[in-house]
Amino acid sequence: MKAYKTNEIKNIAILGNDGAGKTTLTESLLFEAGLINRRGSVSAKNTASDYFPVEQEYGYSVFSTVFHAEANGKKLNFIDCPGSDDFAGAAITALNVTDTALILMGRNGVEVATQNHFRYTEKLGKPVIFVLNQVDDERFDYDSLVEKTKTAFGSKVMPIQFPVATGPDFNAFIDVLTMKKYSWGAEGGKPKVEDIPADLMDKATEMHMALVEAAAEHDEALMEKFFESEELTDDEIREGVRKGLATRGIYPLVLTSAAKDMGVNRLMEFLGNVVPFVSDMPKVPNAAGEEVAPDANGPVSLFFFKTSMEPHIGEVQYFKVMSGTVTEGMDLTNANRGSKERMGQLFACAASQRVKVDSLQAGDIGCAVKLKDVKTGDTLNDKGTDQTFNYIKYPDPKYIRAIKPVSESDNEKMMAAIYRMAQEDPTWVVEQNKELRQTLIKGQGEFHLRTLKWRLENNDKIMVEMAPQRIPYRETITKAARADYRHKKQSGGAGQFGEVHMIVEPYTEGMPEPSVYRFGNQEYRITPRSTDVTELEWGGKLVFINSVVGGAIDTRFMPAILKGVMERMERGPLTDSYARDVRVIVYDGKMHPVDSNEISFMLAARNAFSQAFREAGPKILEPIYDVEVLVPGDYMGDVMSDLQGRRGLIMGMSSDGGMQKLNAKVPLAELANYSTALSSITGSRASFTMKFASYELVPQNVQDELIAANQKKDED
Repeated sequence: MKAYKTNEIKNIAILGNDGAGKTTLTESLLFEAGLINRRGSVSAKNTASDYFPVEQEYGYSVFSTVFHAEANGKKLNFIDCPGSDDFAGAAITALNVTDTALILMGRNGVEVATQNHFRYTEKLGKPVIFVLNQVDDERFDYDSLVEKTKTAFGSKVMPIQFPVATGPDFNAFIDVLTMKKYSWGAEGGKPKVEDIPADLMDKATEMHMALVEAAAEHDEALMEKFFESEELTDDEIREGVRKGLATRGIYPLVLTSAAKDMGVNRLMEFLGNVVPFVSDMPKVPNAAGEEVAPDANGPVSLFFFKTSMEPHIGEVQYFKVMSGTVTEGMDLTNANRGSKERMGQLFACAASQRVKVDSLQAGDIGCAVKLKDVKTGDTLNDKGTDQTFNYIKYPDPKYIRAIKPVSESDNEKMMAAIYRMAQEDPTWVVEQNKELRQTLIKGQGEFHLRTLKWRLENNDKIMVEMAPQRIPYRETITKAARADYRHKKQSGGAGQFGEVHMIVEPYTEGMPEPSVYRFGNQEYRITPRSTDVTELEWGGKLVFINSVVGGAIDTRFMPAILKGVMERMERGPLTDSYARDVRVIVYDGKMHPVDSNEISFMLAARNAFSQAFREAGPKILEPIYDVEVLVPGDYMGDVMSDLQGRRGLIMGMSSDGGMQKLNAKVPLAELANYSTALSSITGSRASFTMKFASYELVPQNVQDELIAANQKKDED
């Protein structure tokens, strides 16, 4: 295989909703490129892209597939991404290392994933080409789908082709760029190119003129020529479309029937002609914010964006050449780990296969095997270069479960397997949560975590259990209260003795120093001697004031008293949750000249704090999340009712490209199964994001239930 130059390379992400036919299109592209001898099918479980056991089990793409095609002296690198919103990480990764997005739509047209993927391209400023696939489906309605696409994404959507017929009779379309009719035999493949029939010429001419005008808008020279002659050559139209693509001024819309291999060859030709080259796109900044040009003669830097555990091979690491030219046998340094790596063999990617190459230039995408110490997100540099790339930003998790192995002896093995899988998909996040005393696995949805569980149990033979996460409640108080506690223990020899009198009250920023308190008929005057302010790692503060006078408690015991209070703050008196925003005033106590020690005062303080806390109008706070739901208008009422049933507060509604956007604040406790419920309510046609907003008081009935449940747990 020849070594392609930077200005001969085009990188393209294939996106779209589940069921739009991305895997089938990939098969046809691989077949047309000569990388496979026959086209497989999803139903037969023999495609070159969905070849992992978990993908064949579920019939969905789980991992992205990297492959290339050579066309007209150009190299097209493709990354085919899963359509499910649960695997959004693959789409985000692909868009960050490619330059153009190919968004597939099937017979259902614009769906939730279509919207989500388009929004990713907006954030990253990537060119977009829409592909209407499944033209051979009997339910395919070309005019309706074009209209819906324009409604969703605006007037920049520019049809390049229209079908002569749709449904099972589809075998030809009119291309208004070349102004030719393309038709296929039953086996698809290369088309027969003919003149446009007279009865379709008026429609073709009208669409051609719209395309010419759109193309001319993005180049001054073309615009001048258009005003003079109202016509451009095919090459001039392509040039105008290419410039419009690069600035997101045009979204071309083309047709395929990937299942019949019709339109695929023409699609490759179109991509080869109009997709911007790597050298045409904006430079990528490194972690220091410096723009890095894709210069084949520059210092070598490789960014590793994907890890795959291939059957019978092990780890395959996929990379983009950010700068320079990497050659077989080159020694590089891992900027993230400081280790040395030798690039033994280099490969061009071909789905489940690899094509050996001697070198890859800046902008190209390749893969390597048997690297010693390279992880997803690492950068390898040549001598004299020290830069990293961390520009991929993944979405926050929105589905969380506690996970543990059925056999405790498998815990270490389970953790190693999860960390390994997180290299393949960085949106799988594992956390050992000290507060909740659980191992949490976080992802994008139920199917996302179900996939991880399937792989653990079937690939790694580790049986695991998943359960809802405990909710990280917070405890606080609403009024002042006092308590005293004497810890006394005598068991021969030196005993234990410590007595602590304290006042607790809610803490707010800027509140005045304490002076006088009245409880019942007794007044307590406070004279602060020292104040310790602790910024709690879980939020809020603990303010600890020593107001003991007359030597009732020796100063050397104050750290032990503070430690006792902190221990109870870490396991709140109501639900064992963290407590926050409390001011504690130790104003009196007693000690014994022999039996008093640090442990005695720590225990006395812990119990005094618990008693006072329970008398201080204690309240439980719960985490509230901002939830944004993107949903078809038909399901809006059902989604709103469901959120309100989850104690959600609707904050606003708006339209977004033919979909409805719903914003709400919802308690985390009510979101445990929301991913599954939303999918059920909308037939998998909605998506959502969630992000922590604040802590708020729980309703009194919920607080009573939580306290009762905690008391029962303690009794058990």
